[in-house]
Amino acid sequence: MDHDFSETLQKVCVIIPTYNNAKTLKRVVDGVLFYTKNVIVVNDGSTDETASILANYPQLKISSLPQNKGKGNALKTGFNKAKELGFDYAITIDSDGQHFPKDIPVFLKELEASEKPLLLIGSRNMTLESVPKKSSFGNRFSNFWFWFETGIRLSDTQSGFRLYPLHYIPKMFYSHKFEFEIEIIVRTAWNGVEVKNVPIDVLYDPTERVSHFRPFQDFTRISILNTFLVSIALLYIKPRDFFRSLKKKSFKQFLKEDVLQADDSDEVKALSVSLGVFIGIVPVWGFQSFLSIFLAVVFRWNKVISFAASNISIPPMIPFVIFASLWVGSLFVGTPLSQIPDLASINSTFFKEHLLQYLIGSIILASIVSVLLGSVTYAFLVRNRNKK
Repeated sequence: MDHDFSETLQKVCVIIPTYNNAKTLKRVVDGVLFYTKNVIVVNDGSTDETASILANYPQLKISSLPQNKGKGNALKTGFNKAKELGFDYAITIDSDGQHFPKDIPVFLKELEASEKPLLLIGSRNMTLESVPKKSSFGNRFSNFWFWFETGIRLSDTQSGFRLYPLHYIPKMFYSHKFEFEIEIIVRTAWNGVEVKNVPIDVLYDPTERVSHFRPFQDFTRISILNTFLVSIALLYIKPRDFFRSLKKKSFKQFLKEDVLQADDSDEVKALSVSLGVFIGIVPVWGFQSFLSIFLAVVFRWNKVISFAASNISIPPMIPFVIFASLWVGSLFVGTPLSQIPDLASINSTFFKEHLLQYLIGSIILASIVSVLLGSVTYAFLVRNRNKK
């Protein structure tokens, strides 16, 4: 190594989870040992020559599990062992040969430059021809949901080459297979730890690499986990972070930055109008104000503008919104336009009998009106700015 990382390496170990990767395991272990002797290998119930290969490395800390229980379980076993040995950070590297141990200094350099805990994920070049299409799609899918759940944009959230802050990751987990690597980065980010990418090289060799990813089963498990995490993010994490921000600012600062948001772009203000109008028209009576503010917080748009626009459905306007929704719905399903009674004659019985018509019409109406008023708002703001 060109740089002396000896001091940093005293608090960092490398964890290698492995399951039936005998073809590439020796190369990975030898590569890691070139950089550090602090190596933990978790043999996750391998049935090939893994045990005999590891027997040639007495300097390794080896945890052998009697049966395969999944990568997440293997990583948790490695984390517990690392903390027992007194390490603060753990670099994880897959044993299938796709990662290069020569990139370990990339993580160490980033760690030395940081003054606070951080979680690093190696960012692979997913545009290479050798990268399987399903891996590229899965990574984009994972990146989107990670952003939605945390507000952090990453280029790679599925790489197994990572650096973890052992004392800042969650103590309990809901998953123990491949989806574990998604859960841990999301929940660590929720704990306030900085999560970022560092560039690494990658090798996909179909003659050597053994993948244990089961497309249907594991993708289903990942989807279920993301549904769970999104629910937590919307119902707890986003509101929690919003109210925490209030405590850290003066009232004047909060009024300017979080309420008025005077520095918002014209696009954001127009989108906030569209969001509020849409929420105000769709049938979520009683929750328009909450949803308009909450979604504005999630998307980082203007909360006050969104809230104000949602009041398109104030009580005097409700009959007109209902009538317009029924009218639009009649163009697609239900009672013909000529048979819709006037505003004064629409009662609860008629409304219940034509609920589907109303629901379809309200969604279409909300979409049209929100786009229209958002566009008018944007045009007005641009014109006003040009005049100034």
